[in-house]
Amino acid sequence: MSSNFLKRNNHSEPTLKNNRLYLLVAIIFLVFVTMIIKLYYLQIVQHEKYLAKADNQHNTYKELEAKRGTIYLKSKNGELYPIALNKDFASIYINPKALTEDEIKNVLEHIYNVFHKNQVETEVDKYLAEQEEYSIDEELEYIDNLNISDEEKKIKKEEVVSRQDNLDSNSEWLEFQKMKRELEINDRKQNIINDYFSKVNVADKYSRLVRRKIEKEDLINFYFDFLKDELSLSTSSDLSLNNGAIFFKEEDISNKIKGLNFTWETLRYYTEKNFFSNVVGFSNLENVGSYGLEASFNTELKGEDGYLLGDKGSYRGEKIIIDKDEYRSAVNGQNLVLTIDYAVQVHICKKLEEAQAKHSFTGGSIIVMNPKTGAIIAMCSWPDFDPNNYQDVDDTKVFDNQAVAYQYEPGSIFKTITMAAAIDQGKVTSDTHYDDKGQIKISGWSKMIKNSDYDTHGGHGWVDMNYVLENSLNTGAIFVVNQIGAVVFADYLKKFGFGEKTGIDLISEASGDISSLLGDKVKDINLATASFGQGLAVTPIQMVMAYGAIANKGILMKPYIVSQVLDKDNNVVKETKPQKVRQVISENTAQTISAMLVNVVENGHAKKSKVAGYYIGGKTGTAQIPSGKGGYLDNKYIHTFVGYGPIEDPQFVMLIKFDSPNTSVYAEGTVVPVFGEIIDFLLKYYQIVATREI
Repeated sequence: MSSNFLKRNNHSEPTLKNNRLYLLVAIIFLVFVTMIIKLYYLQIVQHEKYLAKADNQHNTYKELEAKRGTIYLKSKNGELYPIALNKDFASIYINPKALTEDEIKNVLEHIYNVFHKNQVETEVDKYLAEQEEYSIDEELEYIDNLNISDEEKKIKKEEVVSRQDNLDSNSEWLEFQKMKRELEINDRKQNIINDYFSKVNVADKYSRLVRRKIEKEDLINFYFDFLKDELSLSTSSDLSLNNGAIFFKEEDISNKIKGLNFTWETLRYYTEKNFFSNVVGFSNLENVGSYGLEASFNTELKGEDGYLLGDKGSYRGEKIIIDKDEYRSAVNGQNLVLTIDYAVQVHICKKLEEAQAKHSFTGGSIIVMNPKTGAIIAMCSWPDFDPNNYQDVDDTKVFDNQAVAYQYEPGSIFKTITMAAAIDQGKVTSDTHYDDKGQIKISGWSKMIKNSDYDTHGGHGWVDMNYVLENSLNTGAIFVVNQIGAVVFADYLKKFGFGEKTGIDLISEASGDISSLLGDKVKDINLATASFGQGLAVTPIQMVMAYGAIANKGILMKPYIVSQVLDKDNNVVKETKPQKVRQVISENTAQTISAMLVNVVENGHAKKSKVAGYYIGGKTGTAQIPSGKGGYLDNKYIHTFVGYGPIEDPQFVMLIKFDSPNTSVYAEGTVVPVFGEIIDFLLKYYQIVATREI
């Protein structure tokens, strides 16, 4: 048995060796195949990816950011004054991993002190004053509703007012108000700090942005507030900024605050804040223009970023560029020079703000334009905003430039256009008479159309066209438009530029709407109401340009607000020349209408726009506001005045518009006095010689 066993054992040993050999060969083959596949995958399939990785190790790429162009005004002596430029701002970062929660809150306490405290206290004082005023109004209203005599009501109201006047000397009341103020301020303070804290208290993050776009002075104030005790600082002037770092004497204290650092970036800065906001718009944190000229000319202002691509070498462990392979320099943005006169712009914006405080309108616009060239001298809207802090605006409608973007039913200022068309056609003259009944029935319309003074005055009788404009008679405008008909009237409206954009170099211009007067069959009611500025829509810029055409001997000009485009060295790249659009009416017609508008100022509803020593022409408009559901809103009106002067040689045409003022029903009591004040300023500012005896 042992012999057979040995025989079998000797036979199996070569077989086992062969199997091991085959297995080894198979393994080697599989490894080889795997290597081939891997090499194919790396060198063929993933070639671009690993080439890019290799380039990253051996090459450097840097984006070269272009500088945004500056927006300038030009002074009378030719000097350029920037109103939108580039400025270095700081951003503060917190390292949550390096700080405890209490330390983070301590940093935020100083953030509040420097960036929020004054504003919060101002807002609280205003809030408490409004609360007190509201409380008094409620008490007075309560007295009004009591079932007592008027004399008793008067006595009780006087008691309320007297009690209020005496509170300033009441120590208990003053102490209560002080405590109330402190509680309100503290509550708002904690909300602000808690809001910051929720954003920055992230334990797994090394850096969290706390505040961005910080001016240099505010950054120094922050460091002073934080380190004044530690460094025994007297005032913020003890600190200085040099090469982007903060110094106390000779020591760089930029990293003195634990867990905090700051960086610098170049962003947009607007020197005049609100005064040019609706015209200029703003550029956001990504350097993209939004609204106004920043958006209209974004391509020109933005420029073109460049880049640098090069090989990396090494010197003492630092990488250096040793062979510049590819380079494109940044092309800085072009600069703009505006037609706006700084002094006039600031003056009208202040007047608009004062008027809003007085008349409490919901929206307003003022435009001043040179009728001979179409150049915009000034343009202001309310509400406005600070483009440096555009992110604080609650309603984006504030960004709109109402002067070009909003359309409305203009009301009686449109009677001038109706009269101009009919006189130009020879269908009426200033001496043409008609019998005014005070109201008129239009075919296909159930209600009588009345003059605004019908209920108090009735009909005016046999009157001429001067009287129609002076007294703003709706029935007179209907009489006039019926002399020329719908087709001719619509043609004149198109010549004046209504129903289409003016082409002004501002974004979001509206085109208005005169569609109710177009087509083969225009309704009688649409023609009638359009004659006195209802049932159609215009923009303020269209309206001021139409009056500008009358002031400019019947020639309509194209409006513009950018006079020059400059390169980075302020060489002129493009210059805007005055552009004639068309002759709308004859020069004789324009002179006749101008004389009639002088009569409106001298004898009609615009007497408060008179300026001693000059002849001024203009027309008021009090327009109803569509409800959106058919018909018009009750007791809500848009007030407009458009005029120009001096009438012999008009240097400027101006439009003023207030939406829903609450102090007067008619434009005569709101926009007209403001027009008079501004045009008096303009005549003196431009030193225009008086043309009539005072």
